This record gives sequence, C-alpha cells and structure tokens, in this order.
Amino acid sequence: MDPEYKKKIPGFKSMGSWRVKEMEYTIAAISGDGIGPEIVREAKKVLDKIGQKYGHKFNYEDVLMGGISIDTYGVPLTDEALETAKKSDAVLLGAVGGNVGNSRWYDVAPNLRPEAGLLAIRKGLNLFANIRPAYLYNDLAGACPLKKEIIGDGFDMVIVRELTGGLYFGERHTETVDGVEQATDTLVYSEKEIRRVAIKAFEIAMKRKKKVTSVDKANVLDSSRLWRKVVAEVAKDYPEVTLENMLVDNCAMQLVMNPRQFDVILTENMFGDILSDEASMITGSIGMLSSASLNESKFGLYEPSHGSAPDIAGKDIANPIATILSAAMMLRFSFDLDKEADAIEDAVRKVLAEGYRTVDIMDEGKKQVGTTEMGNLICERI
Repeated sequence: MDPEYKKKIPGFKSMGSWRVKEMEYTIAAISGDGIGPEIVREAKKVLDKIGQKYGHKFNYEDVLMGGISIDTYGVPLTDEALETAKKSDAVLLGAVGGNVGNSRWYDVAPNLRPEAGLLAIRKGLNLFANIRPAYLYNDLAGACPLKKEIIGDGFDMVIVRELTGGLYFGERHTETVDGVEQATDTLVYSEKEIRRVAIKAFEIAMKRKKKVTSVDKANVLDSSRLWRKVVAEVAKDYPEVTLENMLVDNCAMQLVMNPRQFDVILTENMFGDILSDEASMITGSIGMLSSASLNESKFGLYEPSHGSAPDIAGKDIANPIATILSAAMMLRFSFDLDKEADAIEDAVRKVLAEGYRTVDIMDEGKKQVGTTEMGNLICERI
C-alpha cells in the first residue's frame, strides 16, 4: 500500500519509519467483590500502559457481578450485565464472593449467591474451556512448598478444564425422605461437550511439548468412561501428541510428587476446579496464576485463579500479578497481540528478578510492596 494513501486512513499511526493500524477494544470490566476492585485497577493500569506504548486504545465498560450485584440489584448477574459482556471484545474479571460463614450473600437459594453469577456468565457466553497455566518462576522457587529435588529446574504446565457441564450444571435438589434430609447433585456430560474441550487441549499441546494427560475417574463413573472414549477418538486426529490417561486421585498425588511430568492436563469441571488450585499452590502462590475461559471464537473471559480474599480486601496487600497476567492472556488469545502480551510477561519477570514481592510470595531478603506499587513497578518496566 502506498505510504501517502495510508496517511489518509483513520486509525493509522506512525511508528518509526512504518505505519500500523491503531486498534481499539472494548473490555467489560467486572471488579466484583473483596480484593477484586484493587487487582482489576492494576490490570487496567498495565493495559493502558500497553496502549500508550503500542498505539492501542482500551475502553472499559464497568459491569457489576457477584455480591455487589446482589446488593445493588438483588441478583448476582442481571440480564443487562450479561448483554454488556456479550457486546464487548473480551471480559476482565477480578473475583466474586465473600465469607461463606457469615455473609448475608449466602443465606439465600444457591441461584442467588455470588458464585451463581460466575456460573451464569460462563454459560451465557458459552465459555466451555478454562485455560490455567501453572508455571514456576525461577525467582519464586523458594516460595514453592515442594522440595528442591522435586521441582528441579521448574515446571510449566497448562490445565484445560471443561467449564459449562458436569456436576456444577447438573440438576440438583434437596428434599426430605422418610424424615431425613437428602441432597442430590447430577453429573451429566455429552459427547459434544467432551469433544470440543478435548480439541482445545490438543491444539494447545501442539504448540507446547505435545503431551496431553486426560484426567478422569473411569474406574467408577460412567461420565468418565465416556470422557475417556471421546478423548481417545480426538487423539487420533493429533498423531504427534502423546495421550495418557490418569485417574484424578493419582493426578492429585503426581502433582506434588513430580509436577515436571505434565504438559497439558485435560479434565472435567469439578476435577479441574480442584486440580488447578492444587497446581497453583505449588507455584508458590495462587496469586500468581492467570486464567482464560474461552468459547468457540476468540472471545474470552480473563480472571485470576484465586478468590476474592475478603479478609485482606482494602488493605493494599493483595497480589495483582495473576490478574495482570490474565490481561496478558487477553491480549494474546482474544486480540492476537502477542508482542504486547510478551511485554507484560517480561515486565513481571523483571520485577520478580529485581526482588520485589507482595506479602504472599515474600521471602527473606526481598523487598515487600503493596498492590498499587506492584502494579506501578510492572508498568515502569513495559
């Protein structure tokens, strides 16, 4: 294209001797509850720094979900909030929920509790695949609870969790039978649900070390036997990828015995919920792990793997790195801005290498900083 013609096109911005199109994105920002507003604030700050440096513009549509939505509207997610999310280019989420033991949000029916909003938005946006990297930074090896001989030179895995089926979405009810209260939860999976998330896992494995560990409970559950059958069928389309099957109880043990063996772990909803939290803790802190929930297009919801931590909310001590890295995943998966995502990830590595730590990853001889300062430090290194 002729350079003079480019000058006439709206959105083209000069960068050195060449021109690129300035991109504009709309992000539905859900701060949520607890530490959510603090960590989302820092992620926005980092995204805005990326926008300034690389010539992009990020517009934020603030959306209420979780406890704050219950307080405002009486429900954890309104239809209007879901529509706003659907019209955006991606969703950035902090955390939802509170203290189950004493919160007014939990003395209600399950469908009116904060976490019901999260389940509803996942279902409403058809976010069927949750991608959770678990990576041990060299500079955080001391925070890992595992022995040095176990972690060796570190580990790097991705957990792919099916997100809209299984026990969390099955029919449930509580009733009294012969004078005894009885609760029932139903675990249902279809061949289609299993196949589409398996394809996502194998596609990710093709870009990594080409190994998928499919985790189930096929020695007990019919749903797991179907899971294993469908995953084996999908594997035939990816002959370069090694597939192994592992029972969930064994996988839980192997994660603390030899985490280096894993590349991509593929599993169903509840197993993935539990295993991804276990994997997060062996990285040194759940505050370090990002997460992406994707549908069949490039649309995704990006959130840290941790919860709302209401006990430390408002104290400026929460670790924002997981949320900031989730924003980097947004740039990479939804916007195809790999260079910009690399810049955020590199900035995080630099800050850690320089010895800065929030309280959850603090170690002797390091420099403790708060939520806001950690965000500032990462911005300065982009």
